Amino acid sequence: MGMLPGRDGISLIKSLRETNQRLPILILSALGDTDDRVAGLKAGGDDYLAKPFAFSELLARVEALQRRTQQDVVTTTFQVGDLTVDLLSREVRRANQLISLQPREYRLLLYLVQHANQVVTRTMLLETVWDYHFDPQTNVIDVHISRLRSKIDRDFDSPLLHTVRGAGYVISEDR
Repeated sequence: MGMLPGRDGISLIKSLRETNQRLPILILSALGDTDDRVAGLKAGGDDYLAKPFAFSELLARVEALQRRTQQDVVTTTFQVGDLTVDLLSREVRRANQLISLQPREYRLLLYLVQHANQVVTRTMLLETVWDYHFDPQTNVIDVHISRLRSKIDRDFDSPLLHTVRGAGYVISEDR
């Protein structure tokens, strides 16, 4: 693989892989024997297409790479209205204001935003946020929802955290 001006294709792929593991790499080459293809793939290429090739095959391979890449994307921020939860920094902001949460409040909010616009039952919250499997008549959820609501909704015009009578809670911009 040596048709690049001033650089070997294998070394280029290796250096790209060192800086970006997620970058999809499709190798297009005039070299099509098995050893060349294996070398390109082992260097970090995701796919290898030897010339001559049909444009429709190139397009299909690019689309396949896109599908695989999109499936690997991990969500690191959740947003509901002007509320943002960042998983990497563990920061919560509403209208760009930093909101300080206790660890349990953070886990509760995270579960709610991961299920935004869906009704979340008390039992779901007890089992996932508290890892409890008992009578949901406890008021532990009410206390934490109240604290969370005071932090994310109190100083803002439109509330995001809503109670759905007889069902549970929903975090949503529209209610």
